[in-house]
Amino acid sequence: MRDLPGCVSTKFRRRKTLTGVTPSNKGRYDVTNMSKYLVLYRSEGALTGPSVSEMMAKTAPEQLAAGMGVWRAWHEKCGGAIIDLGAPLDHSTTVAGGTGTPGKTSITGYTLLEAGSLYEAVTLMKGHPHFHAPGASVQILECIAMPGM
Repeated sequence: MRDLPGCVSTKFRRRKTLTGVTPSNKGRYDVTNMSKYLVLYRSEGALTGPSVSEMMAKTAPEQLAAGMGVWRAWHEKCGGAIIDLGAPLDHSTTVAGGTGTPGKTSITGYTLLEAGSLYEAVTLMKGHPHFHAPGASVQILECIAMPGM
């Protein structure tokens, strides 16, 4: 079986440290059977309020810097479990039948994690700065291999 983008690799064996994942592993686990998880940041306010770009443009530079400091602290806490820190998302278009229709979405960003289970991925999200925003939530999806690819 070939390794797919966004899916677990079986070609390597390495050790990774995460703190506080489960009481039984004391912060260490074998990543041979790790999965990748797509974290979608959601904000219900994005459906009716200003866009992500507008909110960032209206925020004072000092506030942006402070916010990024909290994100950096979360990133450092997660260590190597973060494959791609991601980015804010904006300017949504839904394509159906070959036609694009611009619109709003509650999805305002993403991150790509690597974890041994969905439980571990959820644990990594505890204390995330995104949850400080009103109406904020995250959706975590496991990336799975596509048969025959």
